[in-house]
Amino acid sequence: MSDLEPPSDEIEPISAEEMGAEDPGEGEPRRYPSTIGGGFYLVVLAVVAIAIGIITYGNWRIGVRWFGGALLFAALMRAVLPAKDAGMLAVRKRWWDCFLLIATGVALIVLAASIPDQPGP
Repeated sequence: MSDLEPPSDEIEPISAEEMGAEDPGEGEPRRYPSTIGGGFYLVVLAVVAIAIGIITYGNWRIGVRWFGGALLFAALMRAVLPAKDAGMLAVRKRWWDCFLLIATGVALIVLAASIPDQPGP
């Protein structure tokens, strides 16, 4: 039981493209689509998917190193791309994104190298 009324049929829907969507912070029209950061994001996701496959069906150490390497690559791309081109790599402030990606990537690589082999059955 909601107190909200259904939308009126008198108002015609309009898309953001027809309104001339602008980024309120920049003052210039939004570049649509902005694909350079999105492209690098897809590369990182592809490498992570490969890493998960390697972890599942191969040597887990190599897969974890690939995963860590993908995060380090993401940190590098986040560091060099401007905020408007970073796409989904930009979540927080640039230094914070880079710090978290580097710390996680290095931690994964170090842990994969430092965990001793377990004796087999």
